[in-house]
Amino acid sequence: MARYTGPSTKIARKFGEAIFGYDKYFERRNYPPGQHGPNRRRKAPSDYGIQLKAKQKAKYTYGVLERQFRNLFKEANRRPGITGEILLQLLEARLDNVVYRLGLAPTRRAARQLVVHKHIKLNGKICNIPSASTKINDVITVRERSKGMEAIKTAVARSAKKSPWLDFNDTELSGTVIGIPERDQIPENIEEQLIVELYSK
Repeated sequence: MARYTGPSTKIARKFGEAIFGYDKYFERRNYPPGQHGPNRRRKAPSDYGIQLKAKQKAKYTYGVLERQFRNLFKEANRRPGITGEILLQLLEARLDNVVYRLGLAPTRRAARQLVVHKHIKLNGKICNIPSASTKINDVITVRERSKGMEAIKTAVARSAKKSPWLDFNDTELSGTVIGIPERDQIPENIEEQLIVELYSK
């Protein structure tokens, strides 16, 4: 189960956005990293550079490495419809992302931890694979013995916005996938068309 374990603030500064969730260090230094700080002259990026940056942003946002991301793109490309939108839908359907969207964890990294440490059930069975793909009518629940965890209680209490394609019961700590997210229901600031253009070269 490979994942990025490097400095998150540096990556957030690279994209000019707190893509891993609230980061007080990013708030203090929300300019690109580098020896000369915000005064450094930066040359205009090429078209390829812009496309590559869009892909990297999506990968870091969802916690996916290159091989997984490329396989997801191939799958999206095979399906009928808008490839970029389908790619985002496949990323949103990952179990760790669904746990995050349900408000059971404050960040995707925290959601991944819940899944890996066997606190989450998928359709009644413990699933410790963050990349597991969920489908409509799948039920995601917190394991009975994990429902008292303070981290989960705090995350649920602080979670305000719910995704319209998910139904959540905060009493039972259980959620159901009731649809496939439309593009306007995915709040991530990702330019998926640039990713399609990059892989289409």
